[in-house]
Amino acid sequence: MARMGAQCAAFLRLYAPLVAVAVGALQSLAFAPTAIAPLSLVCVGTLWWLWEGVSARRAALIGFAFGVGLFVAGTYWIYTSVHGFGQAPAALAIALLAGLVCLMGSYSAGLGWLVGRYTTESVCLRLLVALPAAWVLMEWFRGWFLSGFPWLALGYSQIDTPLAGFAPLLGVYGVSFVTALSVGLLLVVLQFSGRIRLAATLALIALWVSGSALLHINFTHPSGQPLSVALIQGAIPQDLKWQEDNRAHTLEVYQRMTDSALGARIIVWPEAALPLLYHEAVPFLTPIYQAAQERGSDLVLGLLRFDVLENGFRNGLVSLGQTEEWYYKRHLVPFGEYFPVPAFVRSWMRLKSLAYVDFIAGAQDQSVLHAGGQALAATICYEDAYAADQVAQLNTATLLVNVSNDAWFGDSNAPHQHLQITQMRALEAGRWMLRATNNGVSALIDPKGRVTTRSQQFEPVVLRGTVVPYLGLTPYARFKNWPILGVCVVLVLVAGFLRLPKIRQQLRR
Repeated sequence: MARMGAQCAAFLRLYAPLVAVAVGALQSLAFAPTAIAPLSLVCVGTLWWLWEGVSARRAALIGFAFGVGLFVAGTYWIYTSVHGFGQAPAALAIALLAGLVCLMGSYSAGLGWLVGRYTTESVCLRLLVALPAAWVLMEWFRGWFLSGFPWLALGYSQIDTPLAGFAPLLGVYGVSFVTALSVGLLLVVLQFSGRIRLAATLALIALWVSGSALLHINFTHPSGQPLSVALIQGAIPQDLKWQEDNRAHTLEVYQRMTDSALGARIIVWPEAALPLLYHEAVPFLTPIYQAAQERGSDLVLGLLRFDVLENGFRNGLVSLGQTEEWYYKRHLVPFGEYFPVPAFVRSWMRLKSLAYVDFIAGAQDQSVLHAGGQALAATICYEDAYAADQVAQLNTATLLVNVSNDAWFGDSNAPHQHLQITQMRALEAGRWMLRATNNGVSALIDPKGRVTTRSQQFEPVVLRGTVVPYLGLTPYARFKNWPILGVCVVLVLVAGFLRLPKIRQQLRR
């Protein structure tokens, strides 16, 4: 049996890059909708094992292969969006997906190279200090570099496990750290015996018990009476939404569903709900607004708007209560809402009748919206994946609201992954989240990140529920990502410092 195990291990190491692709693809199943959280420990642990004792170049190749497997399996829906609904040629959609996958793979490749080149020879120090800290720094870096793509961060896979309890303290990257630390502890348990194994086992248990205990601590507090809300999910198919002969039907759907929701204190429409610009929709919206005011309802509507002063389009969220207030999307989607391409490519896109107009991004320091007597911290679509961006509004915000149009991704994993991300934002902030989408998944999420009410996909529904306004700041809301990043930088420097004698010895040769 031992000989068979050794032969299996040798085989896996021989074909390590291919194994890494498969393991990376398997890691995608740790995220929604399958959400098999333990796979994160198994897959990341396997990657770290494959990095053991190999050259920096081979470690980089293995890391790249893992990243490719993860992002091909985890973000294949980009092809669906660009080709299926964006009507871009298949070759262009494949090229964009391949470019993203290769970029994402380069981050784990860089980490692999550093592991092979610089990490300490002490197994425990490498597994419990250097790798968990470096992993978090890698995720943070790819979350902002070149506009960033924070999707599939390790911490999101743990939203339904005890480790999620660390989110109000340290945010999603803190959850990534304790998850990576759990991986390291498990590998120590498997590789060592005696006191070291016992100590690692006890530390692993303590880590998970601490996370569970943290879930029961309330860092924020109710600041008012419960209020009724209604989320409108029109379920207008994306390929029909902007067709001229379908416009009247779309307007009728939203008017009818909103009429049925009147009386709810806050009514929320999803992102770009109507196939009209705001100034075109005013005649349609006026009677709806008047009826809402008569019934004590405030409207929060996702609409596109033409900015006359800036001579461009904005993706916005308007609150219609006693006053009209706007929030404009800050993080625009590359190749969706703006096109970082040279002029000749734009000319080609125009000849092919492809969309190429750039939207105007909103300011970074926008104020909260007011509706239903509450202050709402707003995000539009995937910008809620940028965790620290909502923190500035939490000093005054009592509720969170996210509107999205996940219809672009069809019946894929993307809407479920996005819901998982939104759950993490509610947990980090310690506030209720109102999430309205065009075709699902719409949901109400409580301050512990739990989905209390959700819609079915592709079905028109008025999702009703009751939420409670909250005030107060979690430790993460006070300090953002700085504590966990500071800890990780220190740990990496410590590991590097202990490696210095070996590096100096190599340099003398």
